[in-house]
Amino acid sequence: MQSSEAAAMIDISAVRTHHTLKDIEYAVECAKKYRFINVHTLPCWTSALSRMLKDVEGVYVGAPVGFPGGAHRTETKLIEARQLLEDGVQEMDIVMNVGKFKNKEYDYVSDELKQIISLAKGRALVKVIIEINVLDDQEMLKACDLVMDSGADFVKTGTGWIPGNANIERIRKMKNYCGNRIKIKAAGGIRTLDEFLELADMGVERMGINIKSAIDIVHALEQA
Repeated sequence: MQSSEAAAMIDISAVRTHHTLKDIEYAVECAKKYRFINVHTLPCWTSALSRMLKDVEGVYVGAPVGFPGGAHRTETKLIEARQLLEDGVQEMDIVMNVGKFKNKEYDYVSDELKQIISLAKGRALVKVIIEINVLDDQEMLKACDLVMDSGADFVKTGTGWIPGNANIERIRKMKNYCGNRIKIKAAGGIRTLDEFLELADMGVERMGINIKSAIDIVHALEQA
């Protein structure tokens, strides 16, 4: 794999509580230099990020809905999604209501996702975060079913806020189960070139990786 191909599969972000405009400017600088496909920020920075990336082809504006816990009321998530679209978001990562899901309130979860995704249809690519580090395997695959039914473009493994490793074998189960019905974004704990390549080889289409590790992976491929 070429380093440019790898970069085109990597989302980078500045979504921690303490991140400032300076952190976002650094993320944008790295995305421009290495051609990472997406930069994510928290919603209050989306309009600024959109301006920074206005004339940057192939690097997209990302932001989350209901981040990081997913337990906002549906009405709140809808307001947030509308504002993100107005502010220029191009890729929207929705945190599924994991608590309602684990409570087996599947209709609630499904209806919420469909309402948000209907807003974004034709305006932004949508990923749904299911947070596999708090789900067992059966729950993980059930969550994939709901996301596939919702009309989302991707199912995403996690926010990166819950401790865990790269989850390679669990993601393999997801990929085998979902097949070509939906794309997968792996996020959280991906640190090395070996982990990146193993996930890419199994067909994972996108990965959320911290900026330092993302740059290390690209450099390692350049030197290979």
